[in-house]
Amino acid sequence: MARVPAPVAEVRRAVREALEARPEGTNARFAASRRANSPLIIACSGGADSLALAAAAVDVAPGAVQGVVVDHGLQDGSADQAQRVAGQLRELGVASAEVVAVEVGAAGGPEAAARDARYAALRAASRDRGDAPVLLGHTLDDQAETVLLGLGRGSGARSLAGMAVWAPPWCRPLLGVRRATTRAACAALDLAVWDDPHNDDPRYTRVRLRHEVLPVLEEALGGGVAPALARTAAQLADDDAALSALAAGRLEVLVGADGTLDAVALAGEAPAVRRRVLRAWLAAAGARELSDAHVRAVDSVVAQWRGQGVPPLPGELVVVRAHGRLRVLVGPTAPARTAGPSPTR
Repeated sequence: MARVPAPVAEVRRAVREALEARPEGTNARFAASRRANSPLIIACSGGADSLALAAAAVDVAPGAVQGVVVDHGLQDGSADQAQRVAGQLRELGVASAEVVAVEVGAAGGPEAAARDARYAALRAASRDRGDAPVLLGHTLDDQAETVLLGLGRGSGARSLAGMAVWAPPWCRPLLGVRRATTRAACAALDLAVWDDPHNDDPRYTRVRLRHEVLPVLEEALGGGVAPALARTAAQLADDDAALSALAAGRLEVLVGADGTLDAVALAGEAPAVRRRVLRAWLAAAGARELSDAHVRAVDSVVAQWRGQGVPPLPGELVVVRAHGRLRVLVGPTAPARTAGPSPTR
């Protein structure tokens, strides 16, 4: 038997370990997807990361892998390129490979709009296959860039924890694998890699981090920056999971049957737990795209209550406090301030 090249073996091992750690999921459909030979979707762009991932997945789970190639339509010839990638996947031995064309909007800028369109298409593909897991080719280097972006934007621990290996339906098996390893694996397997020109376009923030900021940090700090950032993400992910579990337990106790939240009891919690309780409570009430500033504004009427109101949240939601409890109201006519019988309540 021919010896498997080290980069190929490393990628295969990462995929195998990720699949063995597959969570039960939050619903019956996802739990059912754990059965043997259930579909695994590979999101493949034709780049080294996703091609190496696809080849490894076919080896680890033969017969189960289905490829999805998203055509964003942002470059001349993108449809032909997408079909070529689908052909590569078939040659690798995937059970099926389809091209999904999407329309990229403008909201949030070109990077965010393309990502939103891509993830929507992949999520739909997962639903069509019984909530099958979608394997993404993010590497350790991508994780380091994500953490660095969060640091630059002043994000909290939740964002600095970076990407998780499992966040159903998403699975990222390669978060411990370097980008150089995936490229070496493709070379060892004689796979033709497509280098997306957008990955070298300095108009994009992540590209500037990759080609300008990280190399400077590597030189200034003597190397090892990307693995260190990835370790930081893993450590913060563990901390966030513990704090979030505490917050979930407190939320069950503090929320009433009417959906209101006991602000008086919540005020005694540690700030990290308190704000996680508020974020989870607001999300359950329909709040979306909450920033740290939004959560802290609501937190102020819990921990520093002086009869003040809270600025409206996204979606025209307003949080009011009355009789020591918080309530979410909907609509522009909701009162900006509601005090209980005493500002101390």
